[in-house]
Amino acid sequence: MSGRKIEVPSENPLGPCPGVIFGDPTTTAAAIIVIQEWWGMNQHIQDVAKLIAEKTNFVTVVPDLYRGKVAIDRETAGHYVQDLNWEGAVQDVDAFARYLKSQGVKKVGATGFCLGGAITIAVVTEFDSVDAAAPFYGIPRANQKTYDYSRIKVPIQLHFGEKDEAKGFSSPEDYEPFYAKLKEYGVPAELYTYDAGHAFANTTSPGFNKEAYELSFSRIFAFFEKNLK
Repeated sequence: MSGRKIEVPSENPLGPCPGVIFGDPTTTAAAIIVIQEWWGMNQHIQDVAKLIAEKTNFVTVVPDLYRGKVAIDRETAGHYVQDLNWEGAVQDVDAFARYLKSQGVKKVGATGFCLGGAITIAVVTEFDSVDAAAPFYGIPRANQKTYDYSRIKVPIQLHFGEKDEAKGFSSPEDYEPFYAKLKEYGVPAELYTYDAGHAFANTTSPGFNKEAYELSFSRIFAFFEKNLK
């Protein structure tokens, strides 16, 4: 399976958002948006989207939130995140969900990693275009926007590492109270934690943990199979 480039209209002040899509949304009832880490739309995240498409038989799409920029070192990635129009990026993902539904897709899921995990949570809080979400090790930071998480009405499956040291973003002291708040609000949420650190599902990362990666992906495949039918 090979991806093809697309571009969709977006409310982002930067205008239309490019991306890569795997599969045909006009003939497939379900799709999953796969949201980049802070590196950008690199080959790795495209490979993840391709894998998910092959394993689920759903369409997958990767929005290019940096619009062509890809970081290969942490310093550059940090600059790209700082420069990112957060609200615009959330609007980009909503735009892809609406595009997929305009093409005939009935239900859309979203998953994302690190930055993409936080954006996944923001999208299902702000918009109703995504029907199920599976974010990995990322929660919107307090300085990005204050969200009312009681607005989340769709199933959400959280994946975090018990040894994650990214405080203020994805550490146990962040995800545990976040999950507790979701349960308090009656959000249909599940939390899975792993004996691993940050970026455990990134096969190219020093933090990669094969056992956690395989288990977490088996869970999201089952989750989307259940909630996007």
